Amino acid sequence: MSSTALALLERPAPTTPPGPRYLKPGWPLVVLYLGFPLWWALGLAQVIFFVMAAAMAVILRRQGPLRVPRGFTPWLLFLVWMVAGVFLVRATAPGTAPGGGIGRVANFTVWAGWYLAITIAMLYVANTARQVSTQRIVRLLAWMFLVTTGFGVLAVLAPTLEFQSPMELVLPHRVVSTNFVRTLIHPSLSSSSDFLGYVQPRPTAPFPYSNAWGNNLALYLPFFILAWFGRDAGWRRKVGPFVLVAAIFPITFSLNRGLWISLALAAVYAAVRLAVNGRGRALQALVAAVLVGGIVFVSSPLYDTLLLRVETPHSNGRRAGTAETVVSVTSEGSPLVGYGTTRKMQGSFNSLAGGETEQCHQCAAPPLGTQGFMWRLVLTTGFGGTLLCLSFFLVQFLRRARGPAPLDVTTCTVLLVAVLCFFVYDSLGSAMFTALITIGLMARADQPENEVAP
Repeated sequence: MSSTALALLERPAPTTPPGPRYLKPGWPLVVLYLGFPLWWALGLAQVIFFVMAAAMAVILRRQGPLRVPRGFTPWLLFLVWMVAGVFLVRATAPGTAPGGGIGRVANFTVWAGWYLAITIAMLYVANTARQVSTQRIVRLLAWMFLVTTGFGVLAVLAPTLEFQSPMELVLPHRVVSTNFVRTLIHPSLSSSSDFLGYVQPRPTAPFPYSNAWGNNLALYLPFFILAWFGRDAGWRRKVGPFVLVAAIFPITFSLNRGLWISLALAAVYAAVRLAVNGRGRALQALVAAVLVGGIVFVSSPLYDTLLLRVETPHSNGRRAGTAETVVSVTSEGSPLVGYGTTRKMQGSFNSLAGGETEQCHQCAAPPLGTQGFMWRLVLTTGFGGTLLCLSFFLVQFLRRARGPAPLDVTTCTVLLVAVLCFFVYDSLGSAMFTALITIGLMARADQPENEVAP
């Protein structure tokens, strides 16, 4: 299929069938993001992504033929590759525990659902340029940075706050009692870790895990900078610096090294892009903010927490062991297409007889395919699927890498951070939803100006 055919699946001028007057264009994204604190409190923070993706699919179906982003072929092939993994979910990978049965099928179904949902979100954004302005979507994602930061500050001030959600009351007790389901539907502001030598609450809300909090925050930040410091920021430009200062506290107490590295990389990349594009004033403002913020931060007690975290690797061994084992198992057993789902190791990284004990919960190896989306890609889709997925992100990044517009810098920064986070965070979920929406925004740049809402 040619790139031209992929770029434009020709259709007549978009005509959206009239719907209920109270449903304005773009309402699925508005309901999803503006209402996200409510969905979290109701225990629906994960389900709402699927519900709104289904609504987007209905809207796209009514619009008729779709426009897909240029360079869409690798992603389409990746989806086919991923679906083919269903035939391998019952296979036993070398060195892993046999069995799994219906549990593996359920696992595969959930993650396949996520891939479908994020693809729909990307196509929805790419095909609604006339109905939903780019500025509106950017501001919704910037709002999510405010939400994530606000919950992070609350986690620092009231780390023990939690309550029972309506979903916990509705679902059967035997379902709610499982740790995985309870984590997804039980609203709590933080989780506690003691690897620094003392109990340290780490922000989680409005997401299930602390790492998910850090992953999402890193992806929302570039959109916040664009919406609150850009040309049309208005009153937001005066408030924005205070929001960023407030974000420093939960970012530090999250103990998320992946988040810290991502933010540093984003700042360096944005500075280089601004310099190349000749945006001197913006570059000066960025450098000044980093210098002043760095000096203040190093002079504060927060610096001691960061330094202690850096000196306490904690999960390095488990992450490295998981990555090495995933690559080894996939290479030996199913290098091309992987195994469809995650696998449980036999024993620990050090011994077949090893494993979790009451005195050492960390002695158990984490499931293979966790500890980073990259390792899920390798194990579940093989090196073939991994190459297809990463090539799609690379193509989209390179297409806008020289764009001088602020939106080009923002979206490229988001994709760069997203791929970096693949190595340390299990990104398939809300974070990938944002990454694919970003690619949908990139696709709008290829459309004629009269097809893009101002």
